[in-house]
Amino acid sequence: MSATRYTYLGPEGTFTEAALRTLPEAATRELVPMVSVPAALDAVRSGEAAAAFVPIENSVEGGVTATLDELVSGEPLMIYREVLLPITFALLVRPGTKLSDVKTVTGHPVAQPQVRNWLRAHLPDALWESAASNADGARLVQEGRFDAAFAGEFAAATYGLEPLVTEIHDAENAETRFVLVGRPARPAAPTGADKTSVVIWQRDDHPGALLELLQQFAVRGVNLMLLQSRPTGAGIGNYCFSIDAEGHISDRRVGEALMGLKRICPKVRFLGSYPQAGVSPPVPRGETLRPGPSDAEFVDAAEWLARCQDGRA
Repeated sequence: MSATRYTYLGPEGTFTEAALRTLPEAATRELVPMVSVPAALDAVRSGEAAAAFVPIENSVEGGVTATLDELVSGEPLMIYREVLLPITFALLVRPGTKLSDVKTVTGHPVAQPQVRNWLRAHLPDALWESAASNADGARLVQEGRFDAAFAGEFAAATYGLEPLVTEIHDAENAETRFVLVGRPARPAAPTGADKTSVVIWQRDDHPGALLELLQQFAVRGVNLMLLQSRPTGAGIGNYCFSIDAEGHISDRRVGEALMGLKRICPKVRFLGSYPQAGVSPPVPRGETLRPGPSDAEFVDAAEWLARCQDGRA
């Protein structure tokens, strides 16, 4: 395995690359662009790369299904870091192109919902066709296959294009969440501001089935930050659930919730516990929890039960 190689959704000039370069260790790694999310992750599974950096969630469009589905299936992988990147687009064109010249546009499928209103207002007759990534769209414009691409303004120089319009976004404060994914190993030590990701499968479909899963978190005071269903491929109505929960697997409330899920689910895939991006740890750790789910309270409850069992209550 190459311990110094990180793959990412390419080509050069993607928002993924921009987010990856915010990690301090990126300066000392070989950064290799890949043609797709599956290709980036498969390089980790095969040992060709130590980690892959891929988008997983957008504040406008929601989960990035290519990443979620890859983490659900195949050889297990783990998330070690996350990065939040503010997203704003530029309309990149070949030099000399005017807005009236733009008849065809391209970009990543996740970009389209973020610029739909702008397109309707300024290029209502332009034909949209999706590209593998925003930077790949810029490359296609460079080759003359499209008139314009929605991408990061920083990609213009890479592909010899010009930003015809900048600061394009339908939603203020739009962000995309990216994750650094590697092979399974011991999670990093808890920081006090962590997130735990899992995928769970239902045993069967019945009234209250999802509620039973969610209760494992609720009764232990674990806050959920993401819940998304994905088809398993086993037929209509068969779903698994990708979940992000607040806390670290070493926290008693989180660990017990995962054990509860393991008891009632046919399959639970642990995707990692890692620091939340942009969140500072509380001081002291656990200070912001509601009464009941702190580690100290779990320990006290266990000791009380032991005293009852021993006749010392």
